[in-house]
Amino acid sequence: MELTFYQMLGILFLILGLLFLAAPMLLRVAPSLENAPWYILYVYRRDDFVFVTSPILIIISVASLIVNLIIKRG
Repeated sequence: MELTFYQMLGILFLILGLLFLAAPMLLRVAPSLENAPWYILYVYRRDDFVFVTSPILIIISVASLIVNLIIKRG
């Protein structure tokens, strides 16, 4: 079975999503992850709330959506 580009991209996003879902739990164990560059891993802490995201992942997601829209219309 051969995977298409979009299937591989989807699997990559799933894996990255799971890693970032686990990031707050990892931050409790290894607080040194907060020292990662902001463009790789952005951590927001307020009281007991921790929000972790990746600006690179957001940019890649938006870019893939735009490319997909252009391909479908073109």
